[in-house]
Amino acid sequence: MPGVASQTLDAAFETALDGGVISREDALLLFKEAPLASLLNAAAASRDRFRGRSASYSKKVFIPLTHLCRDYCGYCTFRADPQPGVPAYMTPDEVLAVAEAGRRAGCKEALFSLGDQPESVFPEAREFLKKLGFNRTLEYVAAMSELVLEKIGLLPHSNPGLMGADDLRRLRETNVSVGLMLESTSLRLGRINGPHWKAPDKVPSLRLRTIESAGKLGMAFTTGILIGIGETPAERIDALLAIRAAHERHGHIQEVIIQPFRAKLDIRMSQSPEPSKDDLMRTIAVARLIFGGRVNIQSPPNLLSEDYPDLLGAGINDWGGISPVTRDFINPEAAWPQIPTLAARTAAAGFVLRERLAIYPEFALRLKFVNSSLRPHIDRFSAADGYAREVQC
Repeated sequence: MPGVASQTLDAAFETALDGGVISREDALLLFKEAPLASLLNAAAASRDRFRGRSASYSKKVFIPLTHLCRDYCGYCTFRADPQPGVPAYMTPDEVLAVAEAGRRAGCKEALFSLGDQPESVFPEAREFLKKLGFNRTLEYVAAMSELVLEKIGLLPHSNPGLMGADDLRRLRETNVSVGLMLESTSLRLGRINGPHWKAPDKVPSLRLRTIESAGKLGMAFTTGILIGIGETPAERIDALLAIRAAHERHGHIQEVIIQPFRAKLDIRMSQSPEPSKDDLMRTIAVARLIFGGRVNIQSPPNLLSEDYPDLLGAGINDWGGISPVTRDFINPEAAWPQIPTLAARTAAAGFVLRERLAIYPEFALRLKFVNSSLRPHIDRFSAADGYAREVQC
């Protein structure tokens, strides 16, 4: 009955706009049945009500510590197997050189990205680590985070894959935040020839365990979903709800990323269709209504080319990390917008661009989420409201 369906849809909108917790059924209804314009308006209104008309970003330097990875995801160009003449990892001197270049360019965040547990399958990884006195890649990440923090002064944020409680506890000493994309909660995607086939670290329960452990330790955490890899709308919703559930328990999710799959020539999924702009915006809008206005929602501007300002109309309030020094090693074909251009186009859309740190303002100002030893480092970069301030290089 059309009238009943319309009333149900209106009720879902009303719950979301009132700041209520929308159910899985309501989220699916909004995703599948809501007119796109109405959905975008509701998401934008929710964002504006709680976060105003500003959009943030972090000025970062990208440190790809190693491209080796034991996972073979169907969409990834970052990972690599060992190759003759190609070092297994960046050396400490190389890490410092990149970090120093970032410092000179005004960066405040050092983003460490790397493959998952390469030492478990590649002798080349074990040999490199052993020479430097380490047994595991996560130990090396922690050491390089400490090195950059102490020698260069940038604030580390690490995305090293699955982490146990002890690994997270060690990273908490030097990282102001950490991250791990949930991507999906669908076990179906791990079947033969699926996007997560031969990717043992993409088992949803393992990734959720890392997110949960970080919450118990009071660590500001970045996560999100990857859309367009074969998941259904219901599976997208389920992943977002799993993140929301963890956040409701611990309050530690500082940022939810909605990242679209992009086809590349040298991946197994090179012929797979990309999600459309409308699909991306619909997903962002539903995510905004699921999380309400108080959670930061991000979608990378370089993955939507010239149309990226339209994402503000879907309810995002953050552009993620932007580097004036290094390329996006995860999506090397997609250049980040120049920061002055980003500021101008954000302003043209009716928003003010604000620089943040690797830890969001509302987390930086709360003792629970900041290791006491990191407070002086954060204070050096932050203004009174927790956003970034200008510092002399």
